[in-house]
Amino acid sequence: MLWNRRYLIKSYIQASLWLMPFFALLAYWVISRTSYGIGAWLLQTGRIDETTAFFGATIVGARSVLDTVVTANLSFLVFTFGSLLVAIQVAGGQLTPRIIATTLLRDNTIRFTVSYFIFTFLFAMRVLGKMGGETVHQLNTFIAAVLGLGSVVVFLYLIDYAARFLRPVSMVQRVGESGIKVLESVYPEPSGHPSPAEPARRLSSPERTVVNAGASGVVLAVDLEGLVAQACKAGGMIEFVPQVGDFVAVDEPLFRLYGGAGAIADRLLRGAVALGSERTIEQDPTFAFRILVDIAIKALSPAINDPTTAVLAIDQLHRLLRRVGLRKVRGEEVFDAEGELRLIFRTPNWEDFVHLTCIEIRHCGAGSIQIMRRMRSMLENLMQTLPPQRHAELRRQLELLDRTIEGNYAFAEDIEIAGIPDSQGLGGSLGIQAAVHHHR
Repeated sequence: MLWNRRYLIKSYIQASLWLMPFFALLAYWVISRTSYGIGAWLLQTGRIDETTAFFGATIVGARSVLDTVVTANLSFLVFTFGSLLVAIQVAGGQLTPRIIATTLLRDNTIRFTVSYFIFTFLFAMRVLGKMGGETVHQLNTFIAAVLGLGSVVVFLYLIDYAARFLRPVSMVQRVGESGIKVLESVYPEPSGHPSPAEPARRLSSPERTVVNAGASGVVLAVDLEGLVAQACKAGGMIEFVPQVGDFVAVDEPLFRLYGGAGAIADRLLRGAVALGSERTIEQDPTFAFRILVDIAIKALSPAINDPTTAVLAIDQLHRLLRRVGLRKVRGEEVFDAEGELRLIFRTPNWEDFVHLTCIEIRHCGAGSIQIMRRMRSMLENLMQTLPPQRHAELRRQLELLDRTIEGNYAFAEDIEIAGIPDSQGLGGSLGIQAAVHHHR
């Protein structure tokens, strides 16, 4: 199987809600038959009496317990799926639709609770269906009752978990954690002292160009190790034309092949690129930034008008931008073990990350003093904590921030207050008082 097929299958499994409940069905099929086998063995050995009442109750009492377990778990399932649909609508409307596939559908807690409810519901239904006459299946009825009590506990936990999970601060924090993981995988080397700028490598004419022959889509991920191995085997060099996250239409170039790499089969090259309808976060270092910026600018829209949520997003952007600034972000050339250039794979540079973080939020939040103060705090803090080679673009963004403030506030007092760095956006009361007293 080609690499892109394996990658797409893996991504589908990670973002599918139905797979774990499906395995719960298989577990129910195995465990229910095993429990009945054990119950039959206990009956044959005389360790239990199947005609004995359950917990001192009659057959009617056992049926009542099982009916309660079945009804409760069916209600829990309906409530869980209904709440999930509402959560998807709220998250897509209030935050960003891109958070649905990256966060909501990949949450294992929600998957587990749904699977547990389905397993308990089916198990209790089977026990109830096999109960006839005056026979009470002691072991299975006991297991169903315990599972029913557990389902109440799991449901209460789910309510508490969902209330915490759906808060904006939880969402942006999860996106931030995912962004850090992908940054460390895409940029594994720490930033060192700046080396003299090397002239751009001048490539000869390619032997041939491989275009996208399948459906149009967004580049989700690339098998870098596989491409390097193919280039080594062929004794040539491969240039991957788009970046991860770019949209590639049919007949647009995917690869340019140099030297012996021109003999590599198109099928193998295309099989090293996974295309899809929506960007994913695994190999896309800017996608976490994109999600957080979308959350921030939506919170700053007049329809929502929630600058505090935008500040929460800036907190995570600040964290990610610092992590990028401490990594070596120019890794376009990939060499083999002998030091031969085998692959050109372009990734975003430092300026790309800064622009993505600052420009849209600055424009959309120009009228919010809270946003202006938080952005200044972020930029000044990054200039204090990052190496000098990162300062030029940060200084430029500070200058643009100053001009934005001057162009949006009529009163000198507001201009000075908006120019105070504040890690909370608004909350530095001493800074406000100092600015006011300065004008008196």
